[in-house]
Amino acid sequence: MTSTSTAQAGHAWEELVTTALLGTDRRTPPVSASGREAPVALLDAAAVETVRRRAGLRPVRAAAGPQPAAPDGRPALPPAAARRLATLLTDRPGTGGGRRGAAPDLMELLPQWLALANAHGYAAPPETLPALLDAARGRTDLRTAALTFAGTRALWLARLNTDWRFALRAAPGGGSALPGADEPERVRRLWQEGLFAERVALLTTLRAQDAPAARELLVSTWSTERAEDRLMFLDSLRTGLEAADEPFLEGALSDRSRNVRSTAAELLSALPTSALAGRMARRATACVAVDHTGDTPTIVVEAPHECDPGMERDGVQPKAPAGRGERSWWLGQLVEAAPLDAWSARLGGRSPEEVVALPVADDWQAELHGAWCRAAVRQRDPNWSRALLGAPVTPEAGGPGAVSLAERAKLLATLDAGERAEWVAGFIGTHGLSEAFQLLGVCDVPWAPSLGRAVVDALDIARDAGSYPWSFSGVMGLAERCLDPDEAARLEPLTAATEEPEDAAPGAGGYWAEAFQRLATTLRLRATMRAELAPPGVVGAS
Repeated sequence: MTSTSTAQAGHAWEELVTTALLGTDRRTPPVSASGREAPVALLDAAAVETVRRRAGLRPVRAAAGPQPAAPDGRPALPPAAARRLATLLTDRPGTGGGRRGAAPDLMELLPQWLALANAHGYAAPPETLPALLDAARGRTDLRTAALTFAGTRALWLARLNTDWRFALRAAPGGGSALPGADEPERVRRLWQEGLFAERVALLTTLRAQDAPAARELLVSTWSTERAEDRLMFLDSLRTGLEAADEPFLEGALSDRSRNVRSTAAELLSALPTSALAGRMARRATACVAVDHTGDTPTIVVEAPHECDPGMERDGVQPKAPAGRGERSWWLGQLVEAAPLDAWSARLGGRSPEEVVALPVADDWQAELHGAWCRAAVRQRDPNWSRALLGAPVTPEAGGPGAVSLAERAKLLATLDAGERAEWVAGFIGTHGLSEAFQLLGVCDVPWAPSLGRAVVDALDIARDAGSYPWSFSGVMGLAERCLDPDEAARLEPLTAATEEPEDAAPGAGGYWAEAFQRLATTLRLRATMRAELAPPGVVGAS
């Protein structure tokens, strides 16, 4: 077909389309018929022209196919573990309510299976990648572990399927390897030209490798960044926070964004030797003293009467939330940001335990102790955390300083794993499980033997007392995931149904027996999973 004939064909088609849109009574059709025959003749001509146009299309060069996915050099899963993964991925949570039965919840075991597989460095079987990506799309708590296990092949698939594009957003650099500190030119180019998520990932990665280089990179474009971006970039300094960050953070106290100023002040207060920490110490200690005039030394408080510009620049929020007094609001912020070491010198050389034990006059104790709790968490100070938690067997349950379960959990997180488990075990042994769920969430998995025994014993006591078994379903679910699998044998006596107390809920005995059966079965399955994933020659690896 020549170019002239092609142009003529195109003109004829446009004429037919225009006439069809306007109607044959308003525009003379390019056909020989007229009157009532014109519309039929127009459609016939359009049909012929359609065939002509299709037949006249020239073949085009086929698009290049996708490049093959890069090979995954990690070792393959043992066959039994591969079969187990397929089973876990095909299980779906039930949509109805009612009793769970004694069968393990396989979907709740998938996170642990992935963690073990990643710890051994296995590669995902290619045939499981679509199911892995679907599972990660539906459950954000699985994404990091699932994408780590799936590897680069999953990212290759994600580029071909829009349903899996989340994997590209979740992977640093969209699945491309991020440059390291030894590649300054690539670092500079990605920082200047990359997407926001790529830049955040780059800064975080570089911060872990070379903190000064990451800080210099941030300084190089700081003044041109958007406020919300500056806030996210500033948050990356939490990793490896050091004294050398102080000049940059001190400058950020004058940022035009209130959120940036507040974050910079929080970071500086976590550096006990910073100038801001010193300023906050002077302000806070000026508000608190020990009164020796009575029979017992007592802490007295004189809260600030104003929030001056210096306080505001150092991160103190002047406007109190609804229901809070301004003076107590300002005091709490000052105490929270002051170095905890300042209080021993201010309060007569007393230890944290002695300071916390002092009575506080005029109902200031809750505010003062609550601020010390937040300071202990921010400064990761285990000595103050112990003092504020107190002994787990005390009537106050959380000690004299902890004012909520959430704060107790945060204080516990500053202790090492062994001490944390022992404290929670003591708490459960004294106070039972009714308030322990949040505290159990900060304990390392699998639970230490003493903690596991405390939980199982408390569940057994609750059953004997005729308690509603469904009231403890959350703790039972945690036990299924967190108890050491080696504890399964100890549970066997608890799987039998027992006589129900007269005041027990109807059917409670059957529910309890079923729950303990499920717990024991789940632990045995976790032990089997652990053995299946163990490399050849390693028995019972975890």
